[in-house]
Amino acid sequence: MTKCTFSAKVWKYRGPSAWYFVTLPKSLSRRIRAHHGMSEEGWGRLKTTAAIGKSKWKTAIWFDTKAKSYLLPIKSSIRKKEKIEAGTKIEARLQFEIDKGIRLFRQSERHDGKSPSIRFARP
Repeated sequence: MTKCTFSAKVWKYRGPSAWYFVTLPKSLSRRIRAHHGMSEEGWGRLKTTAAIGKSKWKTAIWFDTKAKSYLLPIKSSIRKKEKIEAGTKIEARLQFEIDKGIRLFRQSERHDGKSPSIRFARP
């Protein structure tokens, strides 16, 4: 999975910084985490390119452990350009890059007679 599209309502964080977010659907978040979880950085940050309407920008989604879903922050310039405010339902497109620092390899030999397992490792 390198691309996905979803619809969600924009909400405003009530803290002092007034960030705006969309919460990705839980089922989509599970699929993203299954395919790209090894690429997450600190605090569940996963780099992506997002697009809403005609706007496209490099950003990151963040895993919210309480919501068990990723959050996509929508910066001010995108909200203004696309006329987005809290409560607006948007369609967002995400594209993920494969982390070149992680390689998939097959364990060549097992001593318990079971089939080889697949693991991720950083070079």
